[in-house]
Amino acid sequence: MQDLKDTAKKEIDSLLIRYCGEFSPFIAEKASGSYIYNQQGKAILDFTSGQMCSVFGHNHPKIVAALTQSGDKAIHLLSSILSPPVLELAEKLAQELPESLSKCMFVNTGSESNEVALRMAKLATSGFEIVGFAGSWHGMTAGAQSPTYSKTRKGYGPTMAGSLMLPAPYEYRCPIQHCKGRCDNTCLEVGMEMVDQQTVGAYAAMIAEPVLSAAGIIPLTKSYVKRLKELCDERGLLLIFDEAQTALGRLGHTFAFEAFDVTPDFLTLSKTLGGGLPLAATITSPEIEQKCYENGFIYVTSHVSDPFCATFGILMLEILHEQKMAERATEMGNYLKTGLLDLKETYECIGDVRGKGLLLGLEIVKDRETREMDVVLGNKISAKCLELGLSMNIVRVQGFGGVFRIAPPLSITKEEIDLGIEILDSAIKAVLNDK
Repeated sequence: MQDLKDTAKKEIDSLLIRYCGEFSPFIAEKASGSYIYNQQGKAILDFTSGQMCSVFGHNHPKIVAALTQSGDKAIHLLSSILSPPVLELAEKLAQELPESLSKCMFVNTGSESNEVALRMAKLATSGFEIVGFAGSWHGMTAGAQSPTYSKTRKGYGPTMAGSLMLPAPYEYRCPIQHCKGRCDNTCLEVGMEMVDQQTVGAYAAMIAEPVLSAAGIIPLTKSYVKRLKELCDERGLLLIFDEAQTALGRLGHTFAFEAFDVTPDFLTLSKTLGGGLPLAATITSPEIEQKCYENGFIYVTSHVSDPFCATFGILMLEILHEQKMAERATEMGNYLKTGLLDLKETYECIGDVRGKGLLLGLEIVKDRETREMDVVLGNKISAKCLELGLSMNIVRVQGFGGVFRIAPPLSITKEEIDLGIEILDSAIKAVLNDK
């Protein structure tokens, strides 16, 4: 990959804050559908949907058309002034959701949507303790960062008081070394007992992703979530589902929680809601909203309820249903997973393939028996994939790394999946041959 020449790299390093380690050597000029392109026209098949935001493909025609017409409408308003797009988006989301999730607030990022939910939960319960999962990622702002237990904690000083952690139900690597390959929810029972020993009696909320993404693609099961909700209700913990990556069809449902037969107290949406534009939402019940209002809830930012971004949320819901994207996620996800499982039969370094819909994980190991992670090999495969024309994202598991987070656009075709599998196959083979 020759995009980032030495001179360009020096210039970039002199101008930009390195916010994600080293920048990719690929410099993108444009994006369309399942591909991104450099200035020379080289195409890279994108198996991450950008930052998991371009869920229906890069530069969807409806989104592009709306962008070109945006100058005729209001882009930004005073925070207390509403607009037709904001009201329409709130109405459309309420139509999609249970009656207990009908009060919306629109902000810009997942960090913000979770920040709003956490602040409201604290105000509604008069508590301040927030429980999150090991390996979770809920944002980079102070409140959302505190129950984020991935790699972003070290070096920044104390987190918010009352941040408590549950072990994640990581079937491939049982966090309490109790079972292997099949979670029986013992980790939940033990974890909640440990949390109970830490609490000072001021519980507020439990925040959870339906699939723990940065933790290495750890899906929650229906029985697990049902029991989790029971344990939360017993303790007065409001349940927040962070569906930044799982909403709008990616797991085969409009919202992932629909598969659990459990309704959360808060639903937070981001990434997929804007289709690449900065749009996020916090949704809760009329009862919780009323209590927060009476207690003086305030959360005002420069771009809360901006009409411009709300327009794209409306379009995303239209595209979701018109193009049957949830159904596509199930069909294409099964097809992709079959291809990954075929690779697992070929390569011993693939320890596990897991996930649902078009949010899949592929774990790289040194040895299938010991399940020791192979971070170096995973990084080499990722680099080789990019060189051969495939963007693949490695996430750090338990602070070490080794799992590919595979989340292509829901508009992806079987031919594009075949190409991705072919490139991944070639990359693994080339790296193993170089060892």
